Amino acid sequence: MPFSSTTRRTFLRTACAGAAGALAAPAIARAAPKADRRPNLLVYIVDDQGTGDAGCYGNPAIRTPGLDHLAEHGVRFTNAFCTTASCSASRSTILTGLYNHGNGQYGHQHAYHHFISFPWVRSLPNLLGEAGYRTARWGKYHVAPEEVYHFETEIRGGGSPAGAADKCRDVIAEASDKPFFLYFCTTEPHRPFKREGSDPVDPKDVIVPPYLPDIPECRQELARYYMSVQRTDAGLARLIAILKETGHWDDTVVLYCSDNGIAFPGAKTNVYEPALRLPFVVRNPFQERQGYACDALVNYPCITPTLLDFAGAVPADYAFHGRSFRQAMGDEHPKGWDETYASHTFHEITMYYPMRVVRERRWKLIWNIAHGLDYPFASDLWASETWQAVLKRGLTTYGKRPVEAYLHRPAFELYDLANDPHEVTNLASDPAHAATLKRLQDKLKAMQKRTKDPWVVKWTYE
Repeated sequence: MPFSSTTRRTFLRTACAGAAGALAAPAIARAAPKADRRPNLLVYIVDDQGTGDAGCYGNPAIRTPGLDHLAEHGVRFTNAFCTTASCSASRSTILTGLYNHGNGQYGHQHAYHHFISFPWVRSLPNLLGEAGYRTARWGKYHVAPEEVYHFETEIRGGGSPAGAADKCRDVIAEASDKPFFLYFCTTEPHRPFKREGSDPVDPKDVIVPPYLPDIPECRQELARYYMSVQRTDAGLARLIAILKETGHWDDTVVLYCSDNGIAFPGAKTNVYEPALRLPFVVRNPFQERQGYACDALVNYPCITPTLLDFAGAVPADYAFHGRSFRQAMGDEHPKGWDETYASHTFHEITMYYPMRVVRERRWKLIWNIAHGLDYPFASDLWASETWQAVLKRGLTTYGKRPVEAYLHRPAFELYDLANDPHEVTNLASDPAHAATLKRLQDKLKAMQKRTKDPWVVKWTYE
C-alpha cells in the first residue's frame, strides 16, 4: 500500500499533533534546565521492531503516539543501523560501544547458546556507575556476565510495558544529587506477539513491506505484530508522562531503538536493510531545535560513546569502536557520517554464518564468509506462518528475492542502493563494478583490522 511523499508528510504532521495532544501534561513550575548539568539518561529498547513500523516513520496503519511524541520533541534518525540482527549480540554492542566480534558476545547469551562478553569489557552501566550515576534496569537483559553489565537496581514486575513504566517511577522521582540511567527493555514485539491491551488491527489494513510476500498468512502475522508494537509503545508513552509529572522531561536524554529488525525471514538474523536499518529517535532536552530528521549514518556501537558524552563520562584510557553522534544530531545532514559497518556471526549456537558489511549512501558490500553453507534459520522464523506458507505453496520468490538466492548465497553481494534499494541485483561479478568491489573490500578489511576482528584471517585462507 504505497503512499506519496505529500501524503506521508501530511500524515506525519497529523500523527505528531495527535501524539502531542495525547501526551500533553500540565506545566510544572521548575527552574529552566542548565546545559552544563549532567542529564538523566533513559534508553528504551524494543525487541524486533522493523524498519518504518511507526507512525513517525510514515506508516499510517500502526498507532505509536509515544514514539511519535518523542520524535516531535527530538531527532528522528533515518539511517540508524544495528550491526548484528540478533537480540543478545546486538544488545552487547549497544551497551559496550564495540562490535560483537570485539566484545566476545558473538550470539545468544541464554541457555545452551552461552555466549558471554570478555571480562575486560567496560560497559555503559559500569562506566556511568563509576561516574556517579544511579543505574537501574527493567525487562529483557540478555547479556552476560553480570559483573561486566552491572546495574545497581533491577526493577521487577509490571507485566505490560505500560505497567512496568509505573514500576520505574520511584527511580525517576527519587530526590538525589545523582542523575539516573534507566535501561528499559521490552520483550515486545518479539514472537510470539503479545497483544493484550492493544487496539485491534485488521490484516487488510497492514502495509506489507517489499521484502515480505503479500499473502494472507503474512498479513495475519503482520496484524498481530502491529498490535504488539502498539503494546510496547504504550510503555514509552507512560514513561514520557512520568518524566513530565516528576519534572524530569526537561533534564532527561531519551533514546529509543529496536535491537534488530522484524522477526520474519528476510529481516532478523540477516544483514539486508530490513534487518539493520531501524527506528531510532533521540531527544536532547537541551537542544533548542527539535522535531526534525537527521540522515547521518550512525550505528549501535555509537550509542555508548554518545551517552557517555552527554554524561561527561567518556574514559580517557579506553577505546570504543563507535563514536559520539551528539554533535551530529544537531544537523539534518551532518558531514562525516556517510558510511557504516555490520558484523554478524551467530544467532542461535547452531546458526554459524559470519557476515561482514560495509555500507555507504549508495553502495553496500556483504561478505558471506561461510557462503558454502546453506543460510540457517532461527527456530521461530522457520516456524512462522509466513515462511511455512511459502514452502507449502511452492513459491519461488519471497518478497522481491528468489527463494534460492535467499537460501544459497555467494561470497560477495554488491548492491547499488540508489537504483536497487531492495538488494535484488548482485553486481559483485559484474566487470563494470570491479573497481567499486575492490574499494569496498579494502574498506572492509581495514575495519576488521582496526577493530581486531578474528575473522579477518579468512581473507587469506579457507
